[in-house]
Amino acid sequence: MEHLTQKKKVTIMIALMAAMFFAAINQTIVGTAMPRIIAMLGGIEHYTWVITIYMLTSTIATVLVGKLSDIYGRKPFLLAGIIIFVIGAFLSGLSANIFQMIAYRGIQGVGGGILMSATVTAVGDLFAPRERAKWTGIMMAMFGFSSVIGPTLGGFMIDHMAWKWIFWIFLPLGLVAFVMIWRMFPTTTRAASESIDYPGSLFLSLSIVALLLGFSWAGTQYDWGSPQILSLFAAAAVFAVILILIERKAKSPVLPLSLFKNSIISLSMIIGFLMNAGMMGAMIYLPFFVQGVEGVSPTNSGFINMPMSLMMIVLSTLAGRWISKSGKYKRYALIGMPFMVAAMLIMAFMNSIAMAVASMIIFGIGLGLAMPVFTLTVQNAVAPAMLGVATATSTLFRNLGGTIGIAIMGTVMNTTLSHKLENAVHSGQGPDMSKLDAESARQLSAFMNPQMLLDQPKLKELHATLPEQIQPLFNQLIEMLRSALSDSLTVVFLSGTALLVIAALLVVFLKEIPLRSSEARTEAKAGEKGVDSKLKEQAPAVQ
Repeated sequence: MEHLTQKKKVTIMIALMAAMFFAAINQTIVGTAMPRIIAMLGGIEHYTWVITIYMLTSTIATVLVGKLSDIYGRKPFLLAGIIIFVIGAFLSGLSANIFQMIAYRGIQGVGGGILMSATVTAVGDLFAPRERAKWTGIMMAMFGFSSVIGPTLGGFMIDHMAWKWIFWIFLPLGLVAFVMIWRMFPTTTRAASESIDYPGSLFLSLSIVALLLGFSWAGTQYDWGSPQILSLFAAAAVFAVILILIERKAKSPVLPLSLFKNSIISLSMIIGFLMNAGMMGAMIYLPFFVQGVEGVSPTNSGFINMPMSLMMIVLSTLAGRWISKSGKYKRYALIGMPFMVAAMLIMAFMNSIAMAVASMIIFGIGLGLAMPVFTLTVQNAVAPAMLGVATATSTLFRNLGGTIGIAIMGTVMNTTLSHKLENAVHSGQGPDMSKLDAESARQLSAFMNPQMLLDQPKLKELHATLPEQIQPLFNQLIEMLRSALSDSLTVVFLSGTALLVIAALLVVFLKEIPLRSSEARTEAKAGEKGVDSKLKEQAPAVQ
């Protein structure tokens, strides 16, 4: 799209930012409200599935759309992504139980995966890598802006409105984004020589599903060593082997193996995987501390997330400009990753809202500096016609990391919490029910559920309805639950810290190619002999 004028490119970017904001705000607005929604619907044991299903479907959609958009162009997928996302969000607001919520979030994930993949890749189509850095920073800032208003608005709405409106309030924005993309984004012709890799797409999807189901169910639905889990992991391995065999011979592979011969791309994907596993796996449980341990309302919980988003907006915008000016990017990842590690360590040992806010500020600095880098590294190392599949593959590894991280952290959370509660009861930290009559003891035992900590209004209502002689024991029970939840979250955050430390160390070994100021079809040099020439051979003509 180098033939477009700068004015036309900026106009298209406005449409892309509208689409990005629509997808992002519909994600961030549910973050602080979801614990309360799940408490209302029931089924906290399935809480991770509400997040996991979105990540799973969006991951599959992302990687499949990457190659397809290289063939058919970005516009059809941008439009389709918005429509599917709107349908999923509308149905999510109609959920009557946790299982409907999971199913509808899966639909929403398909739309989100398509939309986010096509949007990020479209930025690569419009601008050469050096100028792309600036716009990538602005797109990150747009996501950060949604992170500022989303959690706070979601918390306010769950406190004062029917929760379905959290999913519905921004649907009109989706229609606006649809019209803007339809009218502003240029239509490209299909690359006639390209064929669709149906077998590869099938086995890629099967391997992802088997792998993520295995991690999601291990330690919760089934034991890690159970036949069900081992069978899922074995199936994932078999499907992956078949996928590799197919991709080696495919004319137009959905997952080009030649990508992984480039050390810059391979290392960027590993870092992205670990970073998202640590970040998403731990960050998703921050509301459990704020709302469950500290008893903060969802509205105020949103304010606690705001410093992170503000710092990310400022730093990602500045980092994008700095990278665009200098053409160098590695230094920003080297600086940003330690900030993220430090923030996660603070989360592991926080015991107050002030420490939670401090961790959010530091985490936002790290995110703003490091997150834009790894998309640039991948896009800068491939031919322009491979942008879609390369960006999608990078996003695939990030999403896999996030999904597997959430699943593993969920297992860590549930296992640790059960262990802590069992120890607390046996050590006498819980209320002494021996002096109560059988009916009162049964009534109090029914409250031995950490899920109730996430619905403060209901908690206060229950406290008021109990007989006066039971209320002190009820308070003691709640304190025991909060202590066990706090200790469990420490383990979760430390697990996330370990993954981020590994990612930070790998950044040191990332080779840097100065960002190109033109999309001329020159060979991307990674400073090594093995940089894949097959990328050029397999790439279709630039659209």
